Amino acid sequence: MNNYGDPAIRVTMMPRDTNPQGTIFGGIILSYIDTAGAVEAHRRTNIERFVTVAMREVIFHEPVFVGDLVSFYAETLRIGTSSITVRVIVEAERHYGTSARVRVTEAEVIYVALDAERRKMKINKEAIKGNVEQHETS
Repeated sequence: MNNYGDPAIRVTMMPRDTNPQGTIFGGIILSYIDTAGAVEAHRRTNIERFVTVAMREVIFHEPVFVGDLVSFYAETLRIGTSSITVRVIVEAERHYGTSARVRVTEAEVIYVALDAERRKMKINKEAIKGNVEQHETS
């Protein structure tokens, strides 16, 4: 069991997402990481529009297999003037329904808030939900 709370998203991996080796393609996992991080950014700030500017510290620990129930847990690490950094931990529940859970991937993702005209905007510090480290740089 983990201490991450509820996952931002949870997905059962399907055959359409496999690579030539028969495991889930890493790009599929990265796409879900990006989605899970964006869910966290929206929940934390109530801002509608973010753009992904960087994925860093992406580590693939274990392969993901067809039928794995994969949970993407997200936590806000830092909030800057217009950016938010989110850590995403990915766990796979092997053989769907058993207690065998494996950390398969983790990453840090940086998003920048955009206004309706798609210009960088400041994050309203008063609207932030929960405690998080805040910085005055972007």
